[in-house]
Amino acid sequence: MPSVKLLETVSGPSGTGLVWTDGYGMGLLERVTSNRTGAILIAAALLCSSGQSLAQSSGNGVSNFFGNIFSGQKAVAQQAMPGPDGSPPPWSGEDGASGHPLMTASAIRQAAANFQNCVASMWPDAARRNVTQQNFERFTAGLEPDLRIMDLMDSQPEFTKAIWDYLDILVNDNRLAKGGEILAQYKPQFDAVEKAYGVDRYIIASIWGIESNYSTQVGDRNVVRSTATLACIGRRQAYFKDEFLTAIEILNRGDLRPEQMRGSWAGAFGPTQFMPTAFKRYAVDADGDGRRDVVDNVADLIASTANNLKKDGWQTGRSWGYEVVLPEGFNFMLADKSKAMTIAQWQSQGLKRADGKPFPDTTERAYLLAPAGMQGPGFLMLQNFRVIMKYNPAEAYALAIGHFADRLRGGPPFVQPWPRQERVLSRAERLELQQLLAQRGFYKGTPDGQFGGQTREALRSFQVSIGAPADGFASSDVLERLRGR
Repeated sequence: MPSVKLLETVSGPSGTGLVWTDGYGMGLLERVTSNRTGAILIAAALLCSSGQSLAQSSGNGVSNFFGNIFSGQKAVAQQAMPGPDGSPPPWSGEDGASGHPLMTASAIRQAAANFQNCVASMWPDAARRNVTQQNFERFTAGLEPDLRIMDLMDSQPEFTKAIWDYLDILVNDNRLAKGGEILAQYKPQFDAVEKAYGVDRYIIASIWGIESNYSTQVGDRNVVRSTATLACIGRRQAYFKDEFLTAIEILNRGDLRPEQMRGSWAGAFGPTQFMPTAFKRYAVDADGDGRRDVVDNVADLIASTANNLKKDGWQTGRSWGYEVVLPEGFNFMLADKSKAMTIAQWQSQGLKRADGKPFPDTTERAYLLAPAGMQGPGFLMLQNFRVIMKYNPAEAYALAIGHFADRLRGGPPFVQPWPRQERVLSRAERLELQQLLAQRGFYKGTPDGQFGGQTREALRSFQVSIGAPADGFASSDVLERLRGR
């Protein structure tokens, strides 16, 4: 899978808020561009403390939420209001928050003025992909750029939700009930897919539920228009040119009809949110009707999602991970994605399953995730968790998927409590925290208010220097200690 994502490095949570990035300099939203946008905002109004909605105007699911968290300095998307007729708000006309030269208002206007020429210039590339000229002209006829996407691409909410609030939103009784109905309704399709691909039905049902709330929030933007806009305007043109051309290929082949290709602003479509290039790699014709329809054909949808996970390394019959209890005085420097050990080695460090059950296989390798540091539960993450992260490179997302799948299977909620008393840092406070860490020589990056692995490591080093548990958790107390109060 391509490694271009839409957020910043999700090497691990380092704060109370959902402020993870995937390490590619764009944040979770750009992961959307590389994999599938998925639910960028399950209802961003719920996910942002300010109450402002940052959803793509369609308001699709979770992955889309990630896309709007860390792209830049100002929350342009929050300023635009829907039109009087309820239509999507227009482009703000302002510079993008990322500061990228192609995201300035003048650069956007200049590129928009050349939009038709840009689209036409991609015909030779489409021809090399065996797209007919007639179809290329038909599928691009009358295309106009959707400049509102520029605001969505560079939006930056001031506040974010904590991981426990995020999990509460995604893994809820209503969604669990609907998931149970889906599993029963399509049991033959899930049976066939488990036999053919060896991928757990509950994981597939979980992705379906979290990405689109079981097909009720798939997005309403024209995928061809969105990807064409992004291929010709803004800071991700090379990436989106491939997505645009692939979208045209899909239509040319006849797998989907134009009206079916509606989705997120970044081009993800269908109930489990495939980007066009992901569709090209993983979509399958499960029922043999000659079309790979991941939008309206449930057999194709389930099989294609399973094929995606299987090709990414899914291990049949294995869990995604385990909730664990950390011993008193635990060395949190071990809680790092790069420090995988066998379960037996983790046991030697004093870790135990939170439910008291034995580990099925102590030879499996896992890394430790401690999203809330010493104040919350720990999790040992296995190979299948890494596979889920290839679907969406955010640990919060992958944890939600794994946990939701376990709940669909009949499992209980997490055993240990979250530190719900903790206040989520605002963006200004996150920026200040990084600046203070940099002043003390702990943080080597450029302070931007975006938390990733580098911030977590800097926090740990600071905590060690003051004799505090080095859990890398960006609490308000740590900020106060940095302020010298």
